[in-house]
Formats: sequence, structure tokens, C-alpha cells
Amino acid sequence: MKTINTSRGFTLIELLVAIGILAMVAVLGWRGLDGIVRTRAALTAQMETTRGMQLAFAQMQSDCEHLVAAEDLRGRPYLVADATRMVLVRRVLNEFEPSRLQVVTYRVVNGVLTRSESQSTRDLVQLDVFWKAAVAEGQGDPGIPLQAGVNGMMVQVFESGAWHPATAPTAGAAQMLQNAPDGLQVALQVQGLENPMSKVFLLRAV
Repeated sequence: MKTINTSRGFTLIELLVAIGILAMVAVLGWRGLDGIVRTRAALTAQMETTRGMQLAFAQMQSDCEHLVAAEDLRGRPYLVADATRMVLVRRVLNEFEPSRLQVVTYRVVNGVLTRSESQSTRDLVQLDVFWKAAVAEGQGDPGIPLQAGVNGMMVQVFESGAWHPATAPTAGAAQMLQNAPDGLQVALQVQGLENPMSKVFLLRAV
């Protein structure tokens, strides 16, 4: 008696269903991979921003540690700030050389935080020239870029037991803080972050 072979192949409908399932799996896999790549790119960008801000704050820390003593300037301003810049006078100490004074400016220009510095000098009259150039709008050294993606800054000083906004820069008559501040807080608003990144510096004149 002859045996009848009843095995058969896939029908067209079964093939279409299988192809559809494979296509869905491929799409889901691509979306998952795309999400991983996007997340990794965002984390990398955030890490780069954090690293750049750490370097910027480290430079500010060095400048604050060498902030000039108020009495050494004979009534001249030594620290002013507004929403786009901070100007300060620091001491420059080189080995086997007398200390000198230097005007340092942090600016936020077109979303980039920059730092510039004047020549160092022992002449207070020349320091006045450097100071006026630093606080004048659109003048002075454009500076070295420290961090991109910065929308603005807020600077406060700690004096008389409380935080106060730093004095705004002006190119006119000399102005200075009522008392030598004990601390300085710099907050930078970075693109993509809801809250500003801030750091507090203790001020110690050298």
C-alpha cells in the first residue's frame, strides 16, 4: 500500500505574517539602538559641559585666591560684576620677582564664557587704564574661550553676614564694596540645564 506524503510548505498568508513580524522586530530593534545612541550622545555632551565648567571654576578659584587686598588699591574698585561679566584685580606672583597687579575679566559673549587678563603692573595709574578698558563695553581683549553654551552669570558677594549682588561695572568714578567680602558665589546658566551651575569661593587676599 502506497503511503501518501501529507507534508506541505508555508502558505502565502503565513509567509506574509512572518515577514511582518520580522519587520516589526527590526523596527523595534532600530528604535532601541537609536535611543541608546542618542542617550549616549546626550551623556557625552553633558560630561563635556561638566568638565568644561569644572575647568572654568578652577580658574576662577585661582583668581579668587589671589584677589588683591582692598587697602592696597587706595580706594579703587577691585571686584564688580553683572549678568554678562565679572571684573577683578588679582596679584601676580612670579618667583624671584616683586608682586604685580592684573585685571582679569570673565565675559559671556554670544553664549561663550571667556577669560581675559591685562598686563601685570606695579603702577596704580596704569592699573586704572587697564580697569577702565575692562569695564568699558566692547573694549579690551576678547579673551580665551572657556565654555560654550553659557547664557549668563550671576555673581554675589558674602559680606556683613549675608549674600549681596556684586557691584555693577562702570567706567566712571571709582567704586568699591563697603567691606572686604568673605566669599564669592558665581552661578552660570548653561544651555540645556534647568538650574544654573554655581560655586562658592572663599576670598583670601595674598
